[in-house]
Amino acid sequence: MERTLIIFKPDAIQRGIVGEILTRFEKAGLKMVGAKMVQPNNEHFHKHYEGIGQMISRRGQKAFDVTLEMMQQGPVLAMVMEGVESVSLVRKMVGTTEPKSAAPGTIRGDYAHMSFGYADEQGVGIPNLMHASGDPEEAKKEIAHWFSETEIFDY
Repeated sequence: MERTLIIFKPDAIQRGIVGEILTRFEKAGLKMVGAKMVQPNNEHFHKHYEGIGQMISRRGQKAFDVTLEMMQQGPVLAMVMEGVESVSLVRKMVGTTEPKSAAPGTIRGDYAHMSFGYADEQGVGIPNLMHASGDPEEAKKEIAHWFSETEIFDY
């Protein structure tokens, strides 16, 4: 079985829609094997977004800075989900990073709507509800960054 990391961002938690979204993953056959609510510091997010995800390298310092600011607006809920080809399944269910472009039926398509252009114009991070690992190798690195082995369960 494959594992992937999802992070419910502060906007999802503040809107009170985590349970509704989590239900979609469970109905698709994914199993939660780790979960915790945390409020990480800059160093933790820097390792996640740049050390693993190479965000500054790919999208620039400004995109990184606004994302970091948005991620620190409240706690996040990190989860490890397990299932057959879970990384690609979760990515498909979540939808594209830009909510405006996300297809109806995806999580971002159903629960968010902001465009990159509007977010850039306002100088804010885009509230797109969650992070999902991009590929299986990234998922392994992210899970190891967010969870210790004792926080992940086999059942």
